[in-house]
Amino acid sequence: MTENIIWHERLVSRRERNLMNNHRSGVIWFTGLSASGKSTIAHHLEKKLFDCGIRSYVLDGDNVRHGINSNLGFSREDRKENLRRIAEVSKLYVDAGIVVLAAFISPYREDRAYVKEVVGVEDFFEIYVKCSLEVCENRDPKGLYKKARAGIIKNYTGIDSPYEEPLKPDLTIDTVKLDLEASIKSVLSFLVDRKFILLV
Repeated sequence: MTENIIWHERLVSRRERNLMNNHRSGVIWFTGLSASGKSTIAHHLEKKLFDCGIRSYVLDGDNVRHGINSNLGFSREDRKENLRRIAEVSKLYVDAGIVVLAAFISPYREDRAYVKEVVGVEDFFEIYVKCSLEVCENRDPKGLYKKARAGIIKNYTGIDSPYEEPLKPDLTIDTVKLDLEASIKSVLSFLVDRKFILLV
């Protein structure tokens, strides 16, 4: 870390922002294989929360790599740095009173645990968007699995790079069995049960 940097204390606290927003802030972390449905669920959930007056924002894997992480590839080291930056950005959003809907493959348990530690255990919910590799490949909306199978893309999760399933996720959504509407309802019910949000 660069020397001579001093943290500047805020005049508005996170608690005050949460009170003004009338809801908690935190991170809802969607993990799963590519094409499992993470981003689709996150974006539709964001719209639902927005319609209920809940301030939220989606951090999406591809979108983040267009900007802040555009200089990173998919090596083990770059994946780690990708999530380190996202963890810090998520922490800032939480402090600003926002509900972060993070949709990232985040294939390694170690990295997800790191994000949880940075954000804070009480403010982090891990949701495993479960879907078989076969179904994900059949969906393949971006044609990336096909390229990975052909050897055009290297280090592709599920093909030549591992995905470590969560051992104890806060919630599992099986998108082979549940459609989009049922998946969203499942997340909303979970957040209400945890008293994270209050839907009127």
